[in-house]
Amino acid sequence: MPVTELLYLDDSYLREFDATVVAVTPDQGVVLNRTAFYPGGGGQPHDTGELIAPDGQRWRVVSVRRGATADELVHLLDRVPPPIGTLVHGVLDWERRYRLMRYHTALHILSAVVYREYGALVTGAALDVDKARMDFELEDLAPERVARIEALANEAISRGLPVRWWTIPREEAESIPDLIRTKVNLLPPSIQQVRVVAIEGLDLQADGGTHVHNTLEVGGIRVVGTRSKGRSNKRIEIELVDGPERTEAV
Repeated sequence: MPVTELLYLDDSYLREFDATVVAVTPDQGVVLNRTAFYPGGGGQPHDTGELIAPDGQRWRVVSVRRGATADELVHLLDRVPPPIGTLVHGVLDWERRYRLMRYHTALHILSAVVYREYGALVTGAALDVDKARMDFELEDLAPERVARIEALANEAISRGLPVRWWTIPREEAESIPDLIRTKVNLLPPSIQQVRVVAIEGLDLQADGGTHVHNTLEVGGIRVVGTRSKGRSNKRIEIELVDGPERTEAV
């Protein structure tokens, strides 16, 4: 079965790439031999963009999903796809992707602050281009606590902490305390290599999404809402504020 080289795992700043169509699906999808498109997961939405053939034909990538295996990605297109063997140039909707990267790193910072201060595990998370939310195993989310969380998160962002990622064997990952900080371990038994994302001096988590290289790129966060999802389950909703102080994407 076709296998897609997942370029985004190593380089989240890759905006364009060349690839070959290795399979076509009944739902107007194509499997490429390599891709920088993220399929979604961990609360982060899929990427969008374009595929361009050498003759100038273009297809919108409207969605990306996993295929028969975790390493087989199907790019769903807006019209009849190109045939197997077609060379294509992939182009991500970069503004959308970069904003999702900033939000994803912001949620890791939020998670780290809440865990360090209150020992609360994450019970759910989701993000988009205009807002993100994270749910915690918390009984109390009083206004003064929310203000402290926001202040500590922004202080961490302003420190310009490097963000790095790499892959380790599952056995090693399971030996690292608090690497998986969700209420339920979401790693399927089939995953034997675990990607970890580290924010220097602040956080280390198992994660397969895309992130910025430095916390300064997040810019800042504002808590825009809280909700009680149960006696011991509280939600924090955030928005990004200000633009990134620097970006390696330019």
